[in-house]
Amino acid sequence: MAIKFLVVVLVCVFVSGEAEVRCIEREREALLSFKNGLIDDYGFLSSWESDECCKWHGVECSNATGHVINLQLNNEYHYGGFQGEVGSSLLELYHLNYLDLSWNDFGGNPIPKFIGSMKQLQHLYLRGCNFGGIVPPQIGNLTNLQSLALSHNSLRIENLNWLSSLSLLSYLSLSQIDLSQTNWLQHILSLHSLHELHLNTCNLKDSSPSLNSSSTSLSILALSDNHLTFSALNWLSNISTVLVEISMSSNAIGGSIPIALLDKITFIEHLDLSDNMLEGQIPKSLCTLSRLRVLVLYENDLSGNLENLFGNACAKGILESLQILELARNKLDGSLPDLRAFSALTEVYLEGNNFTGSIPPSIGQLSNLHALDLSGNFLNGIVSESHFKKLDMLKMLDLSFNSLILHFAPNWIPTFQLEVILLAGCNVGPSFPKWIQTQRNFSVLDLSIAGIIDEAPTWLWSISPLLEHLFLSSNQISGTIPNLSSTSITFLDLSNNSIAGPIPLFYANAETILLSGNMFSGSISSICKTRHNQLVVLDLYNNQLLGELPNCWKKMPNMVFLNVANNRFWGEIPRSLGSLHELAALQLRGNRLSGEFPSTLRRCQNLELVDVAENELTGDVPIWLGEVYNMRYLNLAGNKLHGGIPVEICNLTRIRILDLSKNNLSGKIPDCFNSFTSMAKKDSPFTHLGHYYSFYYNDNLPNENVVKYFEYSSIQWKGQESEYRKHLILLKLIDLSSNRLSGNIPQSFSNMKGLISLNLSSNSFTGNIIPDIGEMEMLECLDLSDNQLSGKIPTSLAQLQYLAVLDLSNNNLSGEIPTSTQLQSFNASAYAENDGLCGPPLALCNEDVLKPPTTNPGGNADEKGISLSFMQEVGISMGFGFIFGFWGVVGTFVLKKSWRIAFFKFL
Repeated sequence: MAIKFLVVVLVCVFVSGEAEVRCIEREREALLSFKNGLIDDYGFLSSWESDECCKWHGVECSNATGHVINLQLNNEYHYGGFQGEVGSSLLELYHLNYLDLSWNDFGGNPIPKFIGSMKQLQHLYLRGCNFGGIVPPQIGNLTNLQSLALSHNSLRIENLNWLSSLSLLSYLSLSQIDLSQTNWLQHILSLHSLHELHLNTCNLKDSSPSLNSSSTSLSILALSDNHLTFSALNWLSNISTVLVEISMSSNAIGGSIPIALLDKITFIEHLDLSDNMLEGQIPKSLCTLSRLRVLVLYENDLSGNLENLFGNACAKGILESLQILELARNKLDGSLPDLRAFSALTEVYLEGNNFTGSIPPSIGQLSNLHALDLSGNFLNGIVSESHFKKLDMLKMLDLSFNSLILHFAPNWIPTFQLEVILLAGCNVGPSFPKWIQTQRNFSVLDLSIAGIIDEAPTWLWSISPLLEHLFLSSNQISGTIPNLSSTSITFLDLSNNSIAGPIPLFYANAETILLSGNMFSGSISSICKTRHNQLVVLDLYNNQLLGELPNCWKKMPNMVFLNVANNRFWGEIPRSLGSLHELAALQLRGNRLSGEFPSTLRRCQNLELVDVAENELTGDVPIWLGEVYNMRYLNLAGNKLHGGIPVEICNLTRIRILDLSKNNLSGKIPDCFNSFTSMAKKDSPFTHLGHYYSFYYNDNLPNENVVKYFEYSSIQWKGQESEYRKHLILLKLIDLSSNRLSGNIPQSFSNMKGLISLNLSSNSFTGNIIPDIGEMEMLECLDLSDNQLSGKIPTSLAQLQYLAVLDLSNNNLSGEIPTSTQLQSFNASAYAENDGLCGPPLALCNEDVLKPPTTNPGGNADEKGISLSFMQEVGISMGFGFIFGFWGVVGTFVLKKSWRIAFFKFL
C-alpha cells in the first residue's frame, strides 16, 4: 500500500513538472505595484491584468520555480513609452536577474539607490531612460552583475571606485557620461572579465595605464567622440591581445597610423579610426590583418594612392576577408585601384577624394557588392554596361559630381535592382535615361545637374512605389507634373528647370517641396486641398504663379521655410501665416502684395528671415517686429511704408541685415542701434539658416548629405542689386536709403564695429558725419550721398582699411579731405557737389598753392590732369602782371638815357 502511494506521488510530481508553471501571487502584486508608478500612454502594459503574470508583456518566469527572472520593458522603437518612476516594489522580485528599462522617460530623476540592493541581478540595462544626477555608487553592491548599460542619459560620475567590485562584469556601456574627472582607464583594466566596453562621448582625455595593466579578455572597444590623441594608439596596442573591434572615431588622433599597432592587433575584424586627423599613406602592413572585415578611415587627411594597399604586393589574407571599405573624404589620389581580387567586398566608399582617370571595368567583377560610392572625385571617361557586368546584388550607386559620361545601349536591362541612385553632376542626358525605367525598388533618385534636355517621362512618377526622395534640379526638363498625392515622395526638388503648368497636388506626408526657377503658373490654392502636417519647406520662388495667396496655412502647422518670392501674387498677406509657429524664413519679395503687415505674424517667434521687399505694402513699420527676438534678416525695401522707424526695432539684437530702403519713412533714426550686438562684434558667430538632409545607406557610415540654404535675398551691395544665398550670412548691412529721414546720424552708429555696409543716401540728414566713424573698422561700403551733411570729413574715416565703396557726394561738406591711401584712391565723383571740399582727388586747397611745386615746372599741367581753381588762376595772373609791369618801367630806364636823367632830376 505504501509502495502504491509512493508511485502515485512520484507520478503526480512528474506530471506536475510538465504542467504549466503559474505566477507567484506575491510577485504578481509587486509587478502591479510597479505598474502603478508608471504612465503607460501607449497601453503597452494592457496585458498586466490577468491572473497569470508569467504571460504578461515583458515578463519571463522560471520554468522550474515560477519566479519572475526577467523583466524586459525596453521601448527602443517607441522612445518615451513609459513615464513616471521606478517603484521600489521591484525589491520583492528576489529572483530577478535581468532588468531592462531602456528607452523610457523617467523625467530626469536619479537612478533609484535601492537598485543597489537587488544583489541577484546579473544584467542591468538602463539606456536612454532620461535619468539625471549622479550614478549611485550602490551599484557596486551588485557583485553578480555581468552586464551594465547606463548610456544615453544625463548622468554624472564623480569616481569609479565602485566599478572594481563588479569582477564578473563582461559588458559595460557608460556612453554619454562625463568621465573626465575619473581615472577611467585604470578602473576599466581592473575588470579582468570585461569583454565589451562602450565609452563613446564621455569627454575622455589621454590616460597612461601602469606598465602591468592589461586585459586578457577585452575584445570590443568603443571610444568614439572623445578627446583622445595619438598616444591613445600606443597604449591601445598593449592593453589587450585579443581585440576584435576598435571604434575610435571623432577623436583628436593625428599623425600616421602606427605600424606597431597594426602588428599587435592581429585578430582585429573591425577597425574604425574615422573623423580624426590621421595623415600620410595607409601603411602596407595593414595587409597583414587577415581577419579584417570592416575598415573605416573616412574624414582624415590620408594621402597618396592605394597601390600599396590594394596592389599585387598586398598579402592574400585581407583580399579574402575585407567586406566594407570606407576611405571617404581624405586626400587620396591617383587612379582607382583594381579591386577585383577583393571578392568579399560588399560596400566601397571612396567619395570626396582626389582620384583621377576612369573607373576600371574590373569593378564589375565584384559580385557581392551592395554599395558603391565614388562621388566627389575627379573621375572622367565613359561608364558603360561592362562596369556592372556581375553586380547583380548592387543596391546603392553613387557616382555624383564627377565628369563621367553614362552611355548605355537604349535597350540595356541591368541585372541589379537599385534602391539608391545618385548621379548628380554626371552627364546622363540629353534624354532621360531609359534604364531607370527597369528599376522598381528605388527610394532615392538624384539626377540633378545631369545634362537632361527632355520632358519628364510619365512613367517616372509611378515606376517605383518606394520612391521618397527625388532630385532633378538644374536640368532643362520640361513638361508638366501630374497629381502626386498617391505617391510616397516626401522630398521633391525640381528647381531650375523649364517645367510649366499648375502646381500639382502633393503627397500628404511630404516634407520638402522645391520648385523654384521654373514656369509654373496659375493659382496655388490646390495646396489647401490636403493637410500637410509634415511639410517643412515649400519653395516656389521665381515662377509665374499668380492670384491671391491662400489663407489655409493652418493646414501646414510645421512649416519652417516658405518662399513664394518673384511671382505675380497680389492682395494682402494672409493672416493665417501667423499660425505657423515654427516658421523661420518668410520670403514674399517681388510680388504685388498690398495692405499692412498682419499682426498675427507676431506669434511666429522663431522667425529669423523676413523678406517682403519690392511689393506695395503700406502702413507703419510694425512695432511688434521688435518682439521677434530671433530676427537676423529683415528686408522691407521698396514698399510704401511711412511713419518713423520704431525704437522697438532695437530689440532685435541678433539682426545682421536691416533694409528699410525705398519707402516713405520719416523722422529721426532711433539712437539705439548700438543694441545690435551681432553688428557690434567683428567676428560674431553665425549659423546657417537651411535645411539639412542626410541619407544613410549604412547607418554607421555618412554616405550622402544634402544641404539647402534658405537665407537668400536680393540686396543693394556695392552699388548694385545682388542676390545672395549661402553667403548672405557673411554680410552685416544697414540700408535706410531713399526715404525722408532727417536729423543727425546717431553717434551710437560708431559702436557697430562689425558692420560691413551702411547706406543712408537720399534722405535729409543734417549735421556732421560722426567723428568716431573710423571705429566702424569692418566697413567696406559707406554711402551718405544726397543728404544735407555739413562740416569736415572726420579724420578717423582714413582708418577704414577695408573701405572699397565710398559716396559722400551731394552734401554740404567742407574742408580738406583727410589723407590716406584709401580716401585718395576713390574717384572725384565720390566727393562731388560739396562746394567746400578740397584736396586730392579734388582740387588742391588754398594753402597748398603757396607750397613749392613737387613736379617738374616745365611740365604740361593739362597733360598731367591738373585742374586749376579760380584763385590759383588769379595768383598766376598777378604774378605775370607784376613781371610785365616791373620790367616795362625798369627796362625803359635801362634803354633810354634821356628818361633816366629826367627821372633823377625829378627826384
